[in-house]
Amino acid sequence: MNLHTKYHASVEEIGALEWDDLEPRGNPFMRHAFLAAAERHRAVSPGMGWHPRHIALRDDAGLLIGVLPLYLRTHSFGDFSRDWNWPAAFEQHGVRYYPKLVSGIPYTPASGPRFLVRRGVERQPVVQQLIAAALAGVQEFGCSSWQCLFVEEDEITGLAHKELLLRRGCQFHWQNRDYRDFEDFLASFSSEKRKKVRRERRRVAESGLRLEVLHGDEITPELWQDIYPHYLSTFQRYGNHAAFSSGFFSDAGLGLGRGMVVFLARAGSRVVAAAICYRSDTTLYGRHWGSDGEYHSLHFELCLYQGIEYCIRHGLSRFEPGAQGEHKISRGFSPEPTWAAFWIADAGMRQMIADYLVREQAAMISYQDEMAEHEPYKSSDDDKASESALRS
Repeated sequence: MNLHTKYHASVEEIGALEWDDLEPRGNPFMRHAFLAAAERHRAVSPGMGWHPRHIALRDDAGLLIGVLPLYLRTHSFGDFSRDWNWPAAFEQHGVRYYPKLVSGIPYTPASGPRFLVRRGVERQPVVQQLIAAALAGVQEFGCSSWQCLFVEEDEITGLAHKELLLRRGCQFHWQNRDYRDFEDFLASFSSEKRKKVRRERRRVAESGLRLEVLHGDEITPELWQDIYPHYLSTFQRYGNHAAFSSGFFSDAGLGLGRGMVVFLARAGSRVVAAAICYRSDTTLYGRHWGSDGEYHSLHFELCLYQGIEYCIRHGLSRFEPGAQGEHKISRGFSPEPTWAAFWIADAGMRQMIADYLVREQAAMISYQDEMAEHEPYKSSDDDKASESALRS
């Protein structure tokens, strides 16, 4: 099959229906509605350091066979590439680091598919042609590298290229082990950890706040105006830039429908806190949180416990609540590896980064093992103690 490559300066140059037809699992961040809204509302724009160069592969009849989101980047803010020290290292060796090419989701450190391939078509040849197009783009656009970020594990094989460097990270994810309800989930905890979670949830229940769960197409533009200041407040608190506008959330919510999930807390009719999440057919993704004050344990309730309950209720298998956050471990989230792949054009810098990544991976595996030791789940000793208590 002959496939023809084209770079696109906007996702809207590719039809929404044909794009979404390539991703049957409904990953929200790879859906046309999310990416197009980000471009439409200027969160993704040259002014923000994002220049779309999306790759589309079509056959001789013009049918879309594969796509790869691709951005030319003039800085690293918002791509979560963890390359903070790399530009200086490149400069010290007389090599320019920016621009670089990135295949990832703007402002979204969530694992997901990066290579979309039409069903019924042999996948690996299409993936390899998309990779080849990305590497050709490094030369065509004068870039230092191509970075494919937060790749799903089942795509790692396709990235096992001799000059692609794999990088391991770590996040904390929740797995649904066919729990009947939240109490069934808590039953898997040790007694001490179970009491802690119940105490936190009781604090919120006794606060008088009213909790609400809404999907994207259930939220009016007026309600977004009430939610948006909470999203904004978190960035302002830490002196960071908030990339998304209220218009983005309104548009993305309408386009994604049930692919967006928002957990609200109200004092009377007033929205006092919100956690903005997204979902696929299998996974819930936590993304943004904010509140207008200090409410005991409300962050844990809206950002973690409500999400777990949602997953159990809707039969989702995973909950990825976002980057960082070792506090998630004691609340039932386990350390899981994340993956990225890098192609470095300069041979000398490629070898230096390869050596660094070998050392980093050893440290990351050690960190993940250490974190796993603090999970709240019952050990065999706990089970024996419980049995002994019942007998006595």
